[in-house]
Amino acid sequence: MSEEFKEKLQKYSEGKLTEEERKEVELEMEKLEAYQVYLEEQLDQEIQATGRHQEAHLPQAALAPGKERTIIRRGKWRARIINTITVLAALLVFTVISSIITAVFYGTGNRTDIYSDVVSSAIAVSRPNTTVHLSANAKYFFRMELTGRLQKQIGGEQVDAGDYRQKFLFGWSGSGNYNWTDMRNAGNYYFLYPDAAGGSSGGGDDNAEWKKLQKLPEGTVAEAYLSLDHLFTTDELLQKLEPLNLLPVWFAADTGQSSADTVVTTPLGFPYMPIWHEDDAEMIQESKEKTGWFSSVTSRSVAYPSVDSYGDGELRNENFIKTLKLLQEHKSLTRQAAPFIQLDEAITYTQEHGVQLYGAVVTGPVKELLKLKEVSWVSHIRVGEVRLWNWQDRGN
Repeated sequence: MSEEFKEKLQKYSEGKLTEEERKEVELEMEKLEAYQVYLEEQLDQEIQATGRHQEAHLPQAALAPGKERTIIRRGKWRARIINTITVLAALLVFTVISSIITAVFYGTGNRTDIYSDVVSSAIAVSRPNTTVHLSANAKYFFRMELTGRLQKQIGGEQVDAGDYRQKFLFGWSGSGNYNWTDMRNAGNYYFLYPDAAGGSSGGGDDNAEWKKLQKLPEGTVAEAYLSLDHLFTTDELLQKLEPLNLLPVWFAADTGQSSADTVVTTPLGFPYMPIWHEDDAEMIQESKEKTGWFSSVTSRSVAYPSVDSYGDGELRNENFIKTLKLLQEHKSLTRQAAPFIQLDEAITYTQEHGVQLYGAVVTGPVKELLKLKEVSWVSHIRVGEVRLWNWQDRGN
């Protein structure tokens, strides 16, 4: 601003200018005001574009210090809000897209059903008298989780034994998590393998187990792990069990590695009732209901082959080997649920030698279990869980 214009401003404020000079000064002041507005607009645009004020590039007298700080602060907050909204919008879009991909991935090719079948089968063949019915829950970000309640047959009832959880990320599976209600269910059982001369090779003293049964009230039921005096075929063992007022629930099968151990703490076997798979079922009726854009619920009515209660040994054996082959096809998944299973050796051995049994799990009234002390084919017993009476005598 020139000295001459400053003098005119001074005289303007004192009212000493002529009418013509006064109008000239007012016109100059209007130009200065327009220039000030223009500078403010330019500064706003620069703050939005770069997020900071390039102070060195602006005229020193363009803005008052207070006004300048206000504009800079407003620009910073505007940039923060825009960045936050951008991140949230991107996260929302990614969540929606990942949910769609997750639903499509786990819903294609019966992938979820296969995972459930493999995991529940691995538990059934590696954990005596333990079953699980799994539910699949697809989550965001390509994750899925299988969960279910672990159950055991004690007497005439299925009782709760804990819960099972296994997480998935696309095709990769984490380790299965067993949460037992009673830690004895985690592996407090064993079988004694019979030696070549007959009898159990371990020769374990089970007097304490028989005394435990004798001390239990008559109105109770229990599960018992029986070691056999020699190898039985499935039909032979079923014939031995048929006259008893007991319920067979699981059979320990000789798969090669058992013969090398006197005490078998990681048995491999199969439930009394076969483990049916999807291709074993005969479809009777099917209906599908759409529940969303990318989800639907399918209801099926199926029938599985009938099984003779104390027969059909060949059918049971074939089902056992078929189950092992299913687990072999999904070995990495099986390993997460039952890491100690030696599938390749087990399949080779059973196909070569047939299915032969060295142990069984039975359940029923304590007084009926005590009668097993007198039978020659039971070489050793180990008592499992006990419950109050829930038994209905079985007609034979």
